[in-house]
Amino acid sequence: MSITIFENCAVFDGVSDERKPGMNVAVENDEIKEVSESPIRAKDATVFDIGGRTLMPGLIDAHVHIYSAFINYAHTADMPHTLMALHATGRLREILSRGFTTVRDVAGGDFGAKRAIEEGVVPGPRLFIGGRAMSMTGGHGDQRKLTDSAVPCACSAGDNAMEFLTRIVDGVPEMRRAVRDELRKGADHIKLLVSGGVGSPYDPLHGRQFSEEEVRAAVDEAQAWDKYVCAHSYTSRSTRFAVECGVRTIEHGNLIDQATAELMAEKGAFMVPTLVAYSETAKRGEDMGLSPVIMEKLRLVNEGGVNMLDLCRKAGVEMGFGTDLMGELNEAQSEEFLIRAEVLPAVEILKSATSVNARILMQEGRLGVVAPGALADLLVVDGNPLEDLNLLQDQGAHLRAIMQNGAFFKNEL
Repeated sequence: MSITIFENCAVFDGVSDERKPGMNVAVENDEIKEVSESPIRAKDATVFDIGGRTLMPGLIDAHVHIYSAFINYAHTADMPHTLMALHATGRLREILSRGFTTVRDVAGGDFGAKRAIEEGVVPGPRLFIGGRAMSMTGGHGDQRKLTDSAVPCACSAGDNAMEFLTRIVDGVPEMRRAVRDELRKGADHIKLLVSGGVGSPYDPLHGRQFSEEEVRAAVDEAQAWDKYVCAHSYTSRSTRFAVECGVRTIEHGNLIDQATAELMAEKGAFMVPTLVAYSETAKRGEDMGLSPVIMEKLRLVNEGGVNMLDLCRKAGVEMGFGTDLMGELNEAQSEEFLIRAEVLPAVEILKSATSVNARILMQEGRLGVVAPGALADLLVVDGNPLEDLNLLQDQGAHLRAIMQNGAFFKNEL
């Protein structure tokens, strides 16, 4: 049995609006055992006096793509699966180094990567996977060239990295089969692409994708396994459609209106904004070979992002924390905190990246909180991030310790 005690902590528990100073936290094996104002004593414990620094939950990013090695999908399509996987190993370590102890992969993340992390083959964040995202023919996930007439078999992961991320599904029977197949392979959620996308060159951004029957079939199959559906969606049209069909989380949502935000609140749907993806791609996209068509789509969604945060807050929509950064842009992951700070209080942003995301992952009480019974994913921050979100920048430089499952990934105490 391993016991670690943190003394003299200013605890941000992921739920409260303020830190609580003078606290002590005991970790036993992989769980938080006790949180107390009184001293904690335990035989053979390793004790750290953290000098009043912030102790907080490990961060959660609810929208990542660990296998997307490049922002330019055409480059990803030229990669074999083996090269794709090797690129991912470095990215996983970097994510954990920034204090993100858990991530939700929403296109491509599979049981192989999940097992590699669980078995200690590679260091990385705890992984919640969705397998391959579902796209209709001609949809956001259909990355074929105009000269490609053959439709990839939905039962195959294809020959390149791009085909590993999505599968083309048409009709209710195919949708049910595809969802069941991803659930069979360990999916924690199912991802649908229900609107046009920025990175896909042929589908209109404002288009609605999939039929009502197809989306309801996916929701039905996911719920049969006590799982849920998340949906890529930008507009009011596609978002209202998805939420009315039972989709639980909306990814992006940049172009929604107030009425749509109010519908989401009424239905209890979550929004997972990913604003840093657009700001970073806008800076670097042309240099990375993105076409004028894609750059124009990017301009439209980038302009609407911050306004969407304000609409959702006013409507009472619970917002998770996501980034959606591809390949070379992953180093900007923590900048999402600063973009949101333009309209949201720091404490709300931190809750999004901890306890709210834990609820999205259906891990309430186990992740995203400093509380007895929670998994011991903990950060020691050199300062107060509720007052200064810059403490979560600089690739984890201000994190004195990163603990995951009760074991230190980083310890400079």
